[in-house]
Amino acid sequence: MKAAAPAMQRERGYADTLREILQQPATWQATALLLREPSIRAQLQAALTPRPAHVVLTGSGSSIYAGECIAPDLQQTLGVPVLAIPAGTLLTHRRALPPGGGLLISIARSGDSPESSAVVDQLLAHAPDWSHLAVTCNANGKLATQYESSPHYTTLVLDERTNDRSLVMTSSFTNLVLSGSALGGRADTAEWQDGVKRLADCVQHVFDHQSAALAAVAHRNFEQAVYLGSGGALGAAREAALKMLEMTGGKVITMAETFLGLRHGPMSSLDGNTLVVAYLSPDPAVRAYEYDLLRELTRKQLGTVRVLVGEGIADDVIGAQDVVVDLQGLQASDDALPLLADVAVGQVLAFFRCLALGGKPDTPSQGVLTRVVEAFALHAGGNA
Repeated sequence: MKAAAPAMQRERGYADTLREILQQPATWQATALLLREPSIRAQLQAALTPRPAHVVLTGSGSSIYAGECIAPDLQQTLGVPVLAIPAGTLLTHRRALPPGGGLLISIARSGDSPESSAVVDQLLAHAPDWSHLAVTCNANGKLATQYESSPHYTTLVLDERTNDRSLVMTSSFTNLVLSGSALGGRADTAEWQDGVKRLADCVQHVFDHQSAALAAVAHRNFEQAVYLGSGGALGAAREAALKMLEMTGGKVITMAETFLGLRHGPMSSLDGNTLVVAYLSPDPAVRAYEYDLLRELTRKQLGTVRVLVGEGIADDVIGAQDVVVDLQGLQASDDALPLLADVAVGQVLAFFRCLALGGKPDTPSQGVLTRVVEAFALHAGGNA
């Protein structure tokens, strides 16, 4: 991705967003190294000892989509039930928590969203059988500073570079997913560290060599975009859909769905002005279902153009106008790492679509959205 001069980037309103998208390969490797530090390893091990009966990942907006990316893989690693529940749901319906206690993992870029600290406050007061781990990008946020003296509360603060300045979350999102998916000791293994290095190299190659093709897609005439993912990739699809919605100020209508779920009604919304972005699973058994859906879309002539993301994609599912983002060399040994590449592709598409529509990626929806959700009234009762 060839960048304009810094002054031009600032004038056009995308300096922060572009920097934060492009820094991801480097920050992923920094996060991987952070998770190997002895003090951090001891902290995280203590948070998971004894092994909790349940783990709940919580957050708001992009942060809960990060939780959805993490949950399936973390459940397999820990061998206990892992759920992703929005912070807003826990705020209004605390009974959504599984009975018997466990570990609540709060995921947050700033750690200052109203729901974030309100949920922790409520659980500390009314659910003492829950311990807490906050994973945040902001060392000065409430989640990192307000509960330091509380027992059973642990904080993991990521590299300051991941505390995105842009309104939209990009490098913060992928580093939060990376750190969450590594819980349970995976970061200690050479295999996982090598996987992060391959991921970084793979996505850097996409930035260097496939950004022009993605920009060309973003400049096509489409009014809606559908993002498809299976398992944890549904969280990646939701995040990518949100990026397109946010950066275009709603000018592109978006939807995220599973490949198999698309048939159950949502397929009816696809037409000749629909961009289809497909995040393909590294699991051959899962991908077989995904290929079948793509062939069906081809047969029914649904979608104007498709962006297919994955390693070693079969030729017979690639249409003449489709753009293939081949994650060559990723050799994923788990489902979590490819999701970061999926999201990065979605970020690039949204970035270029915003520019194509005359927007400013750093501050889309000016006057409507803020980088941190504004404070709102918190009401007691009704959520026990």
